[in-house]
Amino acid sequence: MSKYIPTIGLEIHAELKTKTKMFCSSKNDPNEEKANINICPICMGHPGTLPVINREAVKHVLTVGTAISGKLADFTEFDRKNYFYPDIPKGYQISQYKYPLVSGGSLAGVEITRVHLEEDTAKSTHHANYSLIDFNRAGVPLMELVTEPVVKDAQQASQFAKELQILLRTLQVGEANMEKGEMRVEANISVMREGDNQFGTKVEVKNLNSFKVVEKAIEYEIKRQSKLLDEGGEVIQETRGWDEAKQETFSQRIKEGSADYRYFPDPDLPKLHISKIEEFSGENLKNILPELPWEKRERYKSQYDIKEEDADMFVRDEFLAKLFDAVAEQFVGGNMLIKTASNYITSDIAGLVKQGGGKSDKLHENISAENFAQLMSMVHGNEISSRGAKDILKEMYENGGVPKEIAEKKNLFQKSDEGELKQIIEKIIEENEKVVTEYKNGKEAGLQFLIGQGMRATQGSANPEVLKKLFENLLK
Repeated sequence: MSKYIPTIGLEIHAELKTKTKMFCSSKNDPNEEKANINICPICMGHPGTLPVINREAVKHVLTVGTAISGKLADFTEFDRKNYFYPDIPKGYQISQYKYPLVSGGSLAGVEITRVHLEEDTAKSTHHANYSLIDFNRAGVPLMELVTEPVVKDAQQASQFAKELQILLRTLQVGEANMEKGEMRVEANISVMREGDNQFGTKVEVKNLNSFKVVEKAIEYEIKRQSKLLDEGGEVIQETRGWDEAKQETFSQRIKEGSADYRYFPDPDLPKLHISKIEEFSGENLKNILPELPWEKRERYKSQYDIKEEDADMFVRDEFLAKLFDAVAEQFVGGNMLIKTASNYITSDIAGLVKQGGGKSDKLHENISAENFAQLMSMVHGNEISSRGAKDILKEMYENGGVPKEIAEKKNLFQKSDEGELKQIIEKIIEENEKVVTEYKNGKEAGLQFLIGQGMRATQGSANPEVLKKLFENLLK
């Protein structure tokens, strides 16, 4: 197969977190399970109804634009994007074409073309012989972010989508849960032979609903187009979907161009001059920005010297981050203790939360920063083993409690009394003559086996360093 270079651009739609829909007062509730409850004549497209712009949604998009250092529009307007599909009750979608709210900017090293605001469509559910439509989602504020075609591979595309999700949650403008359809990724993919200077034909893969699917679909499409060209075929400009069962993309329709949508300014909506709205000024928006994900990630690494993957987890998970921040305050200047705490939070506590279905209720109810800090001090002072710490942590997560009291109750304090341990060690040596002989003949693994037997005999309560020293002394 010839060597092909992919060109990838992303279009990401994200529903915005507002009280009402984009152009009417119907409730914006992504968790509503009963169909066609949050609807009204406006979002159902009844004749004679007039839309009204949702101010909060406009501010959300401008806030995102400020965070990514984009250029905020002064003049902007909404357009009608005309096409017929059952999930578009009006026969057109109110969107933005020539004058988006945000132009330029960058995120995760990827240049942004534009960020604009539109309304979401209804939700279609297809069955064998019929389709059902739920209009609860019709008219929900929808942000669309378009990147430049500079994404190099599937992994970078997935990473960009993850970073955008974190940003939307940090700014509290959207939850961006992909499994709920609150964020959908579309990838525009083309390939060209190495050495060519002309881009290949672009194919759009729509509605990718997980980060893993984003990677799979892009990788598949690159291979499909490359193989097609090698066999003398021609790539068609089209829209494709992803078939999870077959693990492949499939053709949906020939790709439309902007002319096919017959955009024109919506006559029912006013033009907006952003500079005339004080709360939308760049200065005001900068002042309300929280600590941004990349700033937070860098602060964690530079201030506490924790691992990059730990810092990334705290940026992605606000609940784990709150615990870590509170514990770090207990150990001001004690970076070794903070790093130990970071390891336990990102491995053991994250694991317990995952086992509990991802809910963090127990974490905040049962584990205080003070008690967790006490547990870390016990680990650092060799009062308990790492195994003992895990057992205490599980008990704290399930039922609460003070670490020292749990350790006392469950006999988890490390035994360092050499006289008491010596009797146990002598018995282990007597029962493992073969291993002792192998160790004396130079097999170092024998010592680790004997130490393991010592930990087992003391139910994990022996200090392994003391055990090691005593074994070495007795086996000389």
